[in-house]
Amino acid sequence: MKTLKSALSGPIASAMVVLLMHGGQAQARIDGLTGIAATPTFNLVAKDGQIVTGDANTIYAWGYADATTGTMQYPGPTLIVNQGDTVTVNLGNTLPVPVSIVFPGQSGVTASCAPVANCQDGLLTKEVKPGTAAAPTVGLTYTFVASQPGTYRYHSGSSPSLEVDMGLVGALIVRPAGFDAATPSGTPSANRKAYGQPGTAFEREFLLMLTDMDSVIHDKMYALVNNARLNNTPLDLSSIDTSGYYATLWFINGRNSPDTLVDAGAWWLPNQPYNAAPIMHPGEKVLIREISAGRDLHPFHHHGAHMLPIARDARVLESVPNGGPDLSSPDFTIRSIPGQTMDLVFEWTGKNIGWDIYGTDNGHTCAPGADGLDPTTHEWCADHGKPFPVILPNQQDVQFGEYYSGSPYLGRFGVLPQGHPGQNENGGYFHIWHSHNEKEITTNNVFPGGMKTFLIIEAPNVPISD
Repeated sequence: MKTLKSALSGPIASAMVVLLMHGGQAQARIDGLTGIAATPTFNLVAKDGQIVTGDANTIYAWGYADATTGTMQYPGPTLIVNQGDTVTVNLGNTLPVPVSIVFPGQSGVTASCAPVANCQDGLLTKEVKPGTAAAPTVGLTYTFVASQPGTYRYHSGSSPSLEVDMGLVGALIVRPAGFDAATPSGTPSANRKAYGQPGTAFEREFLLMLTDMDSVIHDKMYALVNNARLNNTPLDLSSIDTSGYYATLWFINGRNSPDTLVDAGAWWLPNQPYNAAPIMHPGEKVLIREISAGRDLHPFHHHGAHMLPIARDARVLESVPNGGPDLSSPDFTIRSIPGQTMDLVFEWTGKNIGWDIYGTDNGHTCAPGADGLDPTTHEWCADHGKPFPVILPNQQDVQFGEYYSGSPYLGRFGVLPQGHPGQNENGGYFHIWHSHNEKEITTNNVFPGGMKTFLIIEAPNVPISD
């Protein structure tokens, strides 16, 4: 049996039997494209491709690609800039329909085209025509000043009821002026704040973009696009009726469960590069940037502890300007309204859980600080030495979950029955986070799947890579 001091850490094994394991070396960051300070420029191209679904199928989809790599991705690249930056986004288009980008929450957005013949005026903004070469050589250019920090989305403004469902959507993160980007995640810093105000500080952050798809629309589009390309004819979309939209696929960061637990950059998910499993140590303050980017409302439920909303639609929930968030209270389910972004703070210490989370037989100590927590382990010292309050059943009388370590204690392992997959690499606590609409934790009606992931709490000595 491993103790708190000897809990293993290490890379995720590559064997297929543990591909779904999310272990101690998991990536704990928001992946994306970070712009060069003051004048960041992003070159995107609208492309098509196939994405993998949680029921081991694939589905035709569209997405924005980073022109440097040329790989279509769903959702599009997360764009990370600083408050006050003059942001430039160049857009090319290889799709058979006009596409564009709108930036909700950004003011003063300008759009220009080179050459002019490659673009046309759309209902919401200028659009780049089909077959326009990759940016920045030619194409459509958007420019705006990122004046307000916060969590935003961007998406196609051309037939959004169709093109957003097809996958043309992404996230935009604006850091506040003076943000500390150099300090590693998990390390306290006076300048690591979501909005600059008191009460918006954090030590780790994660993006959870919630989306949904109607697979019938995607299958029809695949057939229509292939037919148009094979016969060299214009794309006819008259048979696609988006008013009858009925979602059958639900995603977090472009993945269905169980792929939500896989690290970023998994080789079999080339068009879905972003991980979706938050990971933390006890006592760390975690910022969750939650974006509802689909067409349906999702009651997103966080097990383990309540969430504290600090901002909605990139505006701090405060009663006094620059006073910090004071207009909300912690909640266990967040109503993720379509088009809305929420910034939420999550903390977990095991306070008042009623038993020693590290066990009673490994000689660890607990020295309470002013808040009653050990400053190193973040153990609630009032519970130090208290045994687990019930007798665990015999192995023959219970079904062990695949993420159970064999021990109820953090960073500890116990005996598991023969054949158990052993997918808890470090003895961490796994708390499910998921939609509370039952159908949304399926993938094409296959359970488990859909909009479901896990928060993983690791023992303090387990490294979490940045």
